[in-house]
Amino acid sequence: MTPKELSEKARELVGQGWVLLDVRTPEEFRQGHPEAARNIPVQELPQRVGEVGPPGTKVVVYCQAGGRSAMATQILRSHGITDIFDLKSVNYW
Repeated sequence: MTPKELSEKARELVGQGWVLLDVRTPEEFRQGHPEAARNIPVQELPQRVGEVGPPGTKVVVYCQAGGRSAMATQILRSHGITDIFDLKSVNYW
């Protein structure tokens, strides 16, 4: 998908009620993020996955460039959250 297609799909899903999850550091999050985003740094995600929602929660995840969002996708899947859209970069929002 192109960045434009990723953006359109992510916005559509969030509009449908999907959780928007930012897995960057709190410092990066403070520098700017989409209004609807929740911040749980990827390194804290295994301990805080319950804050995302119960298994079955639908999630759009992103980070700065895509590496951490890919790791977050694996973590979420291992906790029963399987409906995940990886936006990759916050810049694609």
